[in-house]
Amino acid sequence: MTAGPRLVVVGDPAGRRVAFFQDALRAAGLPGARVVSWPEVLRGRARFAAGETVRLDSPGEDAEADRLLRGLDDPARVEGTGLWYERFTAAVAGLARSVAEAGAVLVDDPAELSVLFDKRLGHGLLRAAGVPVPESPTSGPSAPPVRGWEHLRSLTAEAGLRRAFVKLAHGSSASGVLAVETNAAGRVQATTSVELAAGGLLFNSLRVRRYTSEREVAAIVDALAPDGLHVERWLPKASQGGRAADLRVVVVDGRATHAVLRTSRSPMTNLHLGGARGDLDAARAAIAATGGRWTDAVDVCERAAAAFPGTRCVGVDLLPASGWRRFAVGEVNAFGDLLPGLTGLPGSGVEGLDTYAAQVAAHVPVPRGAADARPARTTTAARPDRTTDTGPDLTTRATRTTGTSTT
Repeated sequence: MTAGPRLVVVGDPAGRRVAFFQDALRAAGLPGARVVSWPEVLRGRARFAAGETVRLDSPGEDAEADRLLRGLDDPARVEGTGLWYERFTAAVAGLARSVAEAGAVLVDDPAELSVLFDKRLGHGLLRAAGVPVPESPTSGPSAPPVRGWEHLRSLTAEAGLRRAFVKLAHGSSASGVLAVETNAAGRVQATTSVELAAGGLLFNSLRVRRYTSEREVAAIVDALAPDGLHVERWLPKASQGGRAADLRVVVVDGRATHAVLRTSRSPMTNLHLGGARGDLDAARAAIAATGGRWTDAVDVCERAAAAFPGTRCVGVDLLPASGWRRFAVGEVNAFGDLLPGLTGLPGSGVEGLDTYAAQVAAHVPVPRGAADARPARTTTAARPDRTTDTGPDLTTRATRTTGTSTT
């Protein structure tokens, strides 16, 4: 960002992400940013001015933006991510033109954003850059699109993938993710948070469930295939306390600044699906006990972020292999910084700062005499983080079996 910029944030004016960023600006002694909503952008009403610096944030908390992007009235529905991607990338491209024509500056690269929101393209780019990633038959722009369940079975059989993650190419927050297993006899089961409702409609649920009927698994895959699917090998993960473990690592300007260990008894570690924050120090000790180095894990994340040089901040999902000796990148998230209460890693240079304060410290010049940036203070937008650590936020509907309400 240039010296003394007039900041604009495109996001949800009432959302947590914008509130945390505004808090970080105030803590650094800087004026608050002007906020432009995603519905304004999607309806072509957003306007910018010369000298402004424009930051994009997730539209995930904005129900009206979700309706405009996916064309669905029920935000708990899983379908519609293909249309979401088409409309979102078109809107970002149009926004970039408007920003440039106004003489303003857009912080991040719209072309990279379109890759970050397509797991197939992102996986292919990481693989080409030499970043370790799970094996995938759908990686890169030349890979065949998954046409449905029978095609998926053929692709995984050819690749020798008896255990695979099937993900919406443009999904987030584990929406539409299935952990599929096929035994030697050909029997199939899938673990997922998708609720297959009457009439074949699919809903995001707070309860992870297991489908043991191939007919039901096929119905889910067939319903999701038109939106685009990414398939990758289900790697055996390291564990902590008997729970599968992975990490979200935030990289700002090429340097890993924050990390959270996520653990779960299910294949999905997302906090809103029953995952929990684990003990990062214990994980680092486990890496050292095997003769490995924490810096090797950090290096993988920074190499992944380097594949997107025009994006100032990303969240890298790092998969530690069983035994804590090897690491692979599951994906790189454009809006992976929503980690309330998490402060910077030792030696990162942003110790004591949360992810938003770290970005302000890196990107925005602090006026002479202003207070140093501090961790963002709690606002009315801050609430328990069971739905965070996952990128764009997810709406789920109440599960019939437990009566759990959505948040």
